Amino acid sequence: MATLERVDVPEWPRPKGYSNGMLTAGEGERLLFVAGQVGWIDEKVPTSDFAEQFALALDNVLAVVRRAGGEPADIARMTVFVTDIPGYRDAQRRLGEIWREKMGRHYPVMSLLGIQELVEDGAKVEIEATAVLPKQR
Repeated sequence: MATLERVDVPEWPRPKGYSNGMLTAGEGERLLFVAGQVGWIDEKVPTSDFAEQFALALDNVLAVVRRAGGEPADIARMTVFVTDIPGYRDAQRRLGEIWREKMGRHYPVMSLLGIQELVEDGAKVEIEATAVLPKQR
């Protein structure tokens, strides 16, 4: 039976009512479940620019993955929630550049959902992910 280990990024404020990541600790590969991350720094959304928020949200996902001992190529699945589908479409070129800078040519299975709003004030993008990490790197 696998046990779960909480994954928090030490430089971040402690989450309230959720965990940033949960890691299975079993015999073989480990699964990391990354909570939805918005494009914020110190719990404040610093920009209204869609692409910049996406970049920050992706950075935050990657921070949890790295804290658990993983790397971008270990991400197997992502779900992206956006409050502005036209903004997403308008930013696709910049989003592609951001993606390649942070993820290279690694493309996990993905879903993108248009939603009415996110909990955090001013947030337009939230990304959650699942990564498959080797037992030890």
